[in-house]
Amino acid sequence: MNAEIRKQTMAAKSLWCGVLATLVVLLTPPPALAQSEDDPWEGFNRAVFKFNDTADTYVVRPVAVGYDAVMPDFARVGVNNIFSNFLDVNGLLNALLQGELNGAWRNTSRVVLNTTLGFFGVFDVASDMGIERYPTDFGHTLAKWGVGRGPYVMLPLFGPNTVRSSIGFGVDAYASPMGQLFDDEPEWGLRALNIVDLRAGLLGSDELVTGDRYIFIRDAFLQRREALVNDGRAKDNFSEFEDDWESDGL
Repeated sequence: MNAEIRKQTMAAKSLWCGVLATLVVLLTPPPALAQSEDDPWEGFNRAVFKFNDTADTYVVRPVAVGYDAVMPDFARVGVNNIFSNFLDVNGLLNALLQGELNGAWRNTSRVVLNTTLGFFGVFDVASDMGIERYPTDFGHTLAKWGVGRGPYVMLPLFGPNTVRSSIGFGVDAYASPMGQLFDDEPEWGLRALNIVDLRAGLLGSDELVTGDRYIFIRDAFLQRREALVNDGRAKDNFSEFEDDWESDGL
């Protein structure tokens, strides 16, 4: 019975990935539009942002505060390392799909070392040995394949994305070791723990968000994604301002 339920769940996940793949084709605008209008769905996105912010205020953040209060630092680090090890598995697969052999080698080395010597990822042995992660995801892979970014979209509960990164998120979630190694209940328990752990790590950043929170988060997300898909090189939006500053002799 459990096997049948799991089979149906996997089929549903496959269907969801197919729907997402269709969306990226239908919703990705022409290049000129994508460059001139990052957020054409702002009205919808702001409504979803308000919903997410309310959920964070009354549910996610309080749970994260409690989690942060009761979890010792060493335990928090161990939990974070385990989830990072799962991400490295996705990372090595995406690096291979991108033809980034050096990145694939780095992430493979990290998974092998941290899973074995690091006791299933609890300890980040690879970083201690100087083997740094090649940061990537399937949204990055799609960008390498020439898929357009598409409009900015705020997803209910999952937060800021673009059409392309939303599809990447769905594919990465489907391919994650959490979904392949565990039954549904443990898998969703782990995913919930991951969300709480990530939110706890952001508690100290809450006061850094100034002005219009929606715009602040949107712009920060788009800059971070741009840096990722350009292998760490984000477009410098302030170069023109700096030229004016220097020409004025200030």
